Amino acid sequence: MRHLEFKRMRVTLAIGLVGLCATAYILGAWQGTSSAIKDAPRPVYAKTQCDDAPSHAPSNASGTTTVASVPSSVARLDFQAHHRVALNESSLAKEMIPPCQLKYSEYTPCHDPRRARKFPKAMMQYRERHCPTKDKLFRCLVPAPPNYKNPFTWPQSRDYAWYDNIPHRELSIEKAVQNWIQVEGDRFRFPGGGTMFPHGADAYIDDIDALIPLTNGNIRTALDTGCGVASWGAFLLKRGIITMSFAPRDSHEAQVQFALERGVPAMIGVMATDRIPYPARAFDMAHCSRCLIPWNKLDGLYLVEVDRVLRPGGYWILSGPPIRWKKHYKGWQRTEEDLKQEQDEIEDLAKLLCWKKVVEKDDLAVWQKPINHMECANNRNADEILQFCNSSDVDSAWYKKMETCISPLPEVQTEEEVAGGALEKWPERASAVPPRITRGSVSGITPEKFEEENKLWAERAGHYKKLIPPLAKGRYRNVMDMNAGTGGFAAALMEYPLWVMNVVPSGSSPDALGVIYERGFIGTFHDWCEAFSTYPRTYDLIHADKVFSFYQDRCDITYILLEMDRILRPEGTVIFRDTVEMLVKIQAITGGMRWKSQIMDHESGPFNPEKILVAVKTYWTGEPAQKQQ
Repeated sequence: MRHLEFKRMRVTLAIGLVGLCATAYILGAWQGTSSAIKDAPRPVYAKTQCDDAPSHAPSNASGTTTVASVPSSVARLDFQAHHRVALNESSLAKEMIPPCQLKYSEYTPCHDPRRARKFPKAMMQYRERHCPTKDKLFRCLVPAPPNYKNPFTWPQSRDYAWYDNIPHRELSIEKAVQNWIQVEGDRFRFPGGGTMFPHGADAYIDDIDALIPLTNGNIRTALDTGCGVASWGAFLLKRGIITMSFAPRDSHEAQVQFALERGVPAMIGVMATDRIPYPARAFDMAHCSRCLIPWNKLDGLYLVEVDRVLRPGGYWILSGPPIRWKKHYKGWQRTEEDLKQEQDEIEDLAKLLCWKKVVEKDDLAVWQKPINHMECANNRNADEILQFCNSSDVDSAWYKKMETCISPLPEVQTEEEVAGGALEKWPERASAVPPRITRGSVSGITPEKFEEENKLWAERAGHYKKLIPPLAKGRYRNVMDMNAGTGGFAAALMEYPLWVMNVVPSGSSPDALGVIYERGFIGTFHDWCEAFSTYPRTYDLIHADKVFSFYQDRCDITYILLEMDRILRPEGTVIFRDTVEMLVKIQAITGGMRWKSQIMDHESGPFNPEKILVAVKTYWTGEPAQKQQ
């Protein structure tokens, strides 16, 4: 009997203990959740040096992290720009990643002029991407030039840039007559001129608008080949058109760097042997203003590539040689016969592509791509130079060679149907379900999933706004999303005065860069095991959603972080989303890169295993040569 009573007591005690534990857990969870909702998002992991010290204080050299709850009043990141915050390099510990020499302040790893000399000049191969091998990678931090200042805020940055940030006068002398750029004391001024529009891009765009409608929402994405300092793209922005501008790193020193310093989208790039890194049917309009691309040569290879990236019904605009050659042939120092032949050959190639010439007036000529290939395919002779490509892999564009064949458009049932589906006008286009998704062209993404992602990113952007208040105040202009998905992050930031470079990692699934363009945004393919095609210090804010989980088994993540440091402006911000384990690794490395960082709760609360790491690159510059010596 006593044994039975003792047994009952043990069971009763065990049940009571379990009940107490459950009650304590529920109470603790309720308190944590309520405080997270009531207060601003709080960091749950923080670097030991992240306190209220001034932003110019050196980072903890060891990069060690503590796992602890830190009140938001104790640990805060400074997102503001302070222009000239000094950093005492002598106080940095040995574990810090060292700065590169000042001569590398404009280092572009995959577009290094010295490495380019080793490659053939034929077809501009030496201007293409040629990245260093693993044993040639720099394990150092690319310095900003002495006296570097934070760029002007938009829209002032469209017209002005600090001379100390890009100390190159060459274009102001070489292109003085064409009004590309002028030096005024400690700054550059951009009058908006170009080779074929010395009186300003605004007036030039008005001339184009008189020929084709630019402001009715049908034209949203544009491509500028050989862009100079991107004044064409800069002045299209106020008309609701966003332009992907590219130009090689060549004798026109730093032209793409000037474009990005102005807050205008641009990349280093060239028409050579590889496809340009954009999907098929991406751009509503393409433009060449004396871009010196030999459109009539190589069996029309480069015009065929423009056709690949043009949307059905898209426009190609050409100004400069050979257009209006009867007036300009002497100034171009070419013969009338030569220029006439070039224009005749371009006209013939356009017909083979089934383009319709819309108009030629003064210095401008405009062609339009057909909305489908039904008539074009039916009327094509077997002996014509240009035939349709056998492969339907028209979107692949990462280290893929150009082909002298026409990229086929999706099939249609009638001649009036737009191949691939018609797009909504801008800005409705941004939130409408893209045709690639409605037609099931993108594996794993349904219209319902697309709508869910839009809501998710709107929620996340609201959370980011709480974590980084300057996001809503014009602090950031040039933004990069390193793993853009379907462009939800860019769509959620539309209300702010910024633009987003949407990067889709090559080899990722699903490949949704075409969806991003159908939404009216821009982006590019890229492999983050290599350097991006841009100059140092060209982005204000970088967003990295699970980038490092994707690449951790592909390459050394330290070099990805060093590349992010290269392209991030001093006092720029990075948002990482990943697992706690991965973020702790990232935080340890960036602690040796002069970054300050904090790990924050997920927007859904502290119990989500995914966390957010917010990091700020501190201000420092390279030392003048005499000090280095």
